[in-house]
Amino acid sequence: MKSSIRQRLEQLADRLAELDALLGQEEATRDMEAFRRLNRERADIAAVVDLFAAYRQAESDLATAAAMAGDADMRAFAEEETQAAQATLARLEEELQRALLPRDPNDDKSIFLEIRAGTGGDESALFAGDLFRMYARYAERQRWKVEVVSKNESDLGGYREIIARIEGSGAYSKPYAQLRFESGGHRVQRVPETEAQGRIHTSACTVAVLPEADELGAIDINPADLRIDTFRASGAGGQHINKTDSAVRITHLPSGLVVECQDDRSQHRNKAQALSVLAARLADMQLRQQRQQIASTRKSLIGSGDRSERIRTYNFPQGRVTDHRINLTLYKIEAIMGGDLDELIAGLNAEHQAEQLAALAGEE
Repeated sequence: MKSSIRQRLEQLADRLAELDALLGQEEATRDMEAFRRLNRERADIAAVVDLFAAYRQAESDLATAAAMAGDADMRAFAEEETQAAQATLARLEEELQRALLPRDPNDDKSIFLEIRAGTGGDESALFAGDLFRMYARYAERQRWKVEVVSKNESDLGGYREIIARIEGSGAYSKPYAQLRFESGGHRVQRVPETEAQGRIHTSACTVAVLPEADELGAIDINPADLRIDTFRASGAGGQHINKTDSAVRITHLPSGLVVECQDDRSQHRNKAQALSVLAARLADMQLRQQRQQIASTRKSLIGSGDRSERIRTYNFPQGRVTDHRINLTLYKIEAIMGGDLDELIAGLNAEHQAEQLAALAGEE
């Protein structure tokens, strides 16, 4: 084990002992917010420290086996114990490295999923509808809640743009952690329904996955920077949803970002939802600016998630889906469009983790 990794683990072991002492004090619960914060920190590092304790026990077992090897009567037993201890050390070292990987602070957050039609006209809008149904079905498999925030339907039944909020429920449901690598350009190759001569067309959509901002104040939205307009909500074909000005359009003047929300009959709820989307977009803009400032020469294997990147191709005539970032091709397009994204998501997460492990191993 590298000395830098061992030093980090020893620091965590010392911190766990310190946390146990603090939490055991009689006055620990006087400040409940501080008490919960300390408990969360303890929960985050306890499993790592337990793994390190097992690793040190394996080191002790290896040393004991080495001492026994000098005894002729114990040599065979010592060799077995040595092999077992070495295998345990190798396994635990790999687990410890993974446990030390930096955790994305957004992993537990709900998300805003934004899908926009790109090149391809009506066919692109239909593909946007297909992508939304794909993600909605995946969310259903995870028992997540999907709430449409805003949509702009096309004449043929697809979406020029659709925004949805996806909320995870349960300890292991993490929409951002599982869908964070879906941002980018999605391309479809198929024969459109409107194509009379059976020619294959190529269309594209962009997908953005934005973690929900913790709170509006966290991204410093100045009310003076907002222009808020209200109008009557309407559906496809100009049919009015209601006869009151319940729809809300918010323009963030400094950035030029515009958010509309009209899916609720309540103007108040539409405004709150639009502000949430705006906060997520501003937070995403700030994060991308920070990444550009600190970008290293070693580009992420996953990519930055920039909306201009072509990340995946859906080829219907060949029945295949190809993720270009990890060179993964799967010949089960119907299952994938039906929400079976597990293999794609697992591959992306594994590649990301492999890069993180390479970076950790390269530290001095």
